[in-house]
Amino acid sequence: MVFDLTAWRKPESAAGSSAPAIMIGAFVAFGGILFGYDTGTISGIIAMRWWLDNFSTGSRDDDGLLSITPTQSSEIVSILSAGTFFGALLAAPIGDRIGRRKSLMLAVLVFCFGVAMQTASNTIKIFAAGRFFAGMGVGTISVLVPLYQSEMAPKWIRGALVCCYQLAITVGLFIAAVVNYLTSNLDSVNCFRIPVAIQFVWAGILFIGLVILPETPRYLIKREMHAAAAASLSRIRRLDITHPALIEEIAEIEANHAYELSLGPSTYRDVFRGAPHLGFRVMTGCGLQMLQQLSGCNFVFYYGTTFFKHAGIESPFTYGLVTNVVNVACTVPGMFLVEAWGRRRLLLVGAVGMAASQLIVAIVGTAFGAQPDGQVWNKVMIAFVCVYIAFFAMSWGPVVWVVTSEIYPLKVRAKSMSISTATNWLFNWAIAYATPYLVNNGPGYADLGAKVFFVWGTFCVAAFFFVWFLVFETSKISLEQIDELYERVDHAWHSSTFQPSWSFQDIQENEVGQASGVSLADRTEARRRQAVDAGTMQGGVHTHDPETGHGITPTPTGSSEATSSATETEEDKIIASLGNVNFTF
Repeated sequence: MVFDLTAWRKPESAAGSSAPAIMIGAFVAFGGILFGYDTGTISGIIAMRWWLDNFSTGSRDDDGLLSITPTQSSEIVSILSAGTFFGALLAAPIGDRIGRRKSLMLAVLVFCFGVAMQTASNTIKIFAAGRFFAGMGVGTISVLVPLYQSEMAPKWIRGALVCCYQLAITVGLFIAAVVNYLTSNLDSVNCFRIPVAIQFVWAGILFIGLVILPETPRYLIKREMHAAAAASLSRIRRLDITHPALIEEIAEIEANHAYELSLGPSTYRDVFRGAPHLGFRVMTGCGLQMLQQLSGCNFVFYYGTTFFKHAGIESPFTYGLVTNVVNVACTVPGMFLVEAWGRRRLLLVGAVGMAASQLIVAIVGTAFGAQPDGQVWNKVMIAFVCVYIAFFAMSWGPVVWVVTSEIYPLKVRAKSMSISTATNWLFNWAIAYATPYLVNNGPGYADLGAKVFFVWGTFCVAAFFFVWFLVFETSKISLEQIDELYERVDHAWHSSTFQPSWSFQDIQENEVGQASGVSLADRTEARRRQAVDAGTMQGGVHTHDPETGHGITPTPTGSSEATSSATETEEDKIIASLGNVNFTF
């Protein structure tokens, strides 16, 4: 089934409530609106008549009207991406130092500073400087929002929640297109100040929400704040802090993190050379982010209005609005497909659809765009641009963020994701800067026009082969089990059939058992017999043993110590011991 609604159904074995994690993840995705709106608004602003008349330095277009040069256009548009590049790189040290939530709040404040500069600007230099600072905020947000979502979300809906981030980006692009359309004909400073200043609203909503949201449990484990991690996970899952399922999840996160650290430290050097296969995983993330940009998506959103105008298309603002409507509408099916089809399959299908659409646009624009009845062929071009946007919105738009938020281990997750996201913004900047030189005519310009779609289409073909050979399927498994995936599966095209079988608690116990002569198999069998006997003698809360399918009754090993304390409650004792006890069953 193409749209498998059961992909969003909570598994019967999942304890507690998923509603808080879903609501938190969906709200944090609001950061995507800042990203999308700031990206989308510039396309219309640099085409507004009042803005051109008052910000121009004297350059004129073919009709003799005041304009800006392609160099100025490149600098104004691409300066945002320069800021986001540095913001993405700064996200890792800040996010690991003060936490995901506080770092997001700081990024919002930096973004607001940049917006204030743009709103008050009266020259291109001040306007561009404001875009740089706003870009720094957006860059940090673009790393930490998917990271925050993936560390919060249950595994069965993690992909869909991270897709909400891309949906928010598309909504931001759409709102920017609407606002640009409504203000484009204003003959006053408000034509650009209104679209720019509206960004304070989005930033304010996100900042207020972040004040009350919790920190991610995985970050707190990384900082060895075990009691706080348990409290955070208890709030997210709506489970009592002594619930066996919650204790099990916390213990597995702790054991996984300890296992990762046993393989090496968490420096930037280890991001590229650490185990298991960290360099390969970083290369995968950077490659996905690079190819997402080289697919041509931001050519449409940055320069779509200008391109349609130069192509002789009437009402270019209207067609820019249409492409944004398609972008928003088609992102929603992707949120279902990312769980129903999985990451790999959706990326492969998307690459084929994008490549076909891009090449058709290039062929039509090159062969028929200059003919007297060119308006007919222009509409064909617009139609297939919309088909391309549809495929992008369902696949490469959201799924790249999903994959890059999942594939890195906790010890280097922030560093690795900041590097891959910085790659996205580096190529975003390159495309934003180079595009006017590629499509415009005149001395020193390539004058490709519609032929530029041959370039984007070629990269979409390359994207298909990149996914086939390098991208592993990561759906339906926890973030901790992805380490096992990369350890056990040799080739990406075999990853769809992977079934996790390790427990990092078992690995940790086995290391202790080897020193005492007790094997992992002996320990597991003894634990199983004890659990079956306990289940026979008394009723209780049961969980599922993944190795046998039997129900087992969890019992923390430190329970005898807890009952001996007359001054502490059972809950206090468990909280205090979470960082030191390996919970076995």
